[in-house]
Amino acid sequence: MTTLVTILHVLACLILIMVVLLQAGKGANMGAAFGGSSQTVFGSSGAGTFLGKMTATVAIIFMLTSLILTYTAGHRGSALFDKSKAPVTKQATPNAANQPASYPVKK
Repeated sequence: MTTLVTILHVLACLILIMVVLLQAGKGANMGAAFGGSSQTVFGSSGAGTFLGKMTATVAIIFMLTSLILTYTAGHRGSALFDKSKAPVTKQATPNAANQPASYPVKK
């Protein structure tokens, strides 16, 4: 499931980049980029409405996949903090048998 959402997320990201780069800036003329009038490239309604709707749709898909991936990453178990393993405890007072032998000090 996570792999499918990740693939959809990357595709939405790439499509969003392409759609934003296709849009004209304020006052820019799309006809110069395509060698003709921009009204016939994207239909009679023009580039503004089609690309604007596509940008909004892909942006919503991008945000939804971002939220889903964030939710799944937050609820996935981590091997570092796995609750099924028993905690490691240290002995409070070491046993005398486990102590290294002390050597006599020469004076």
